[in-house]
Amino acid sequence: MKKILSAFAVLLTLTACYNGNEQKTDAAENSDGKAIVENIMTRTSIRQYTDQTISADTIETLLRAGMAAPTAVNKQPWHFVAITSKDKMKELAATNPNARMLEQAPLTIVVCGDMQKALEGEGRQLWIQDCSAATENILLAAHALGLGAVWTALYPRDDRAKGAIEALKLPEYIVPLCAIIIGYPAEQPEPKDKWKPENVSYNEFGGKVE
Repeated sequence: MKKILSAFAVLLTLTACYNGNEQKTDAAENSDGKAIVENIMTRTSIRQYTDQTISADTIETLLRAGMAAPTAVNKQPWHFVAITSKDKMKELAATNPNARMLEQAPLTIVVCGDMQKALEGEGRQLWIQDCSAATENILLAAHALGLGAVWTALYPRDDRAKGAIEALKLPEYIVPLCAIIIGYPAEQPEPKDKWKPENVSYNEFGGKVE
């Protein structure tokens, strides 16, 4: 458990490095910062898994990482369904043609929006951003712990969302955003370099770096 929590703590080190009035250091010169950036840059979607199970402690660490995400007005409008049942994952896989890898994975976390906790009015749809941030946290934590994972969309695809709602017996106020399929990797795909300078402006649209 201590080893798992230590790995999770590394993910939060950048924040700690800039806390309070302590002397600030350049992130590029900070070894912990480099490790965190490397974790982000090397994460990639994994769709093939070994038959190794994932411990309850590791599952809790992933869920804690999800709940550490930023959230508007601290509403935390999320609910996580952690699935370890093979029968349940096969049932869920049958509802989504792009998620057949569910049948071989040891774990799936369905990230949902809880509409009873969401903001009212114009901010109501911010649950999507909050739950997406939680999803990315889980993906990065999984990679840091030596796991592989892939984000498969449910919302706003009504056909996929309906299948998840029925399979997981979700009440009407719980909206499934996505399913994160997780396991120990049985493949090692190369991460994609997605850096494109043309997708960046400085100071105003079309502005160049000074």
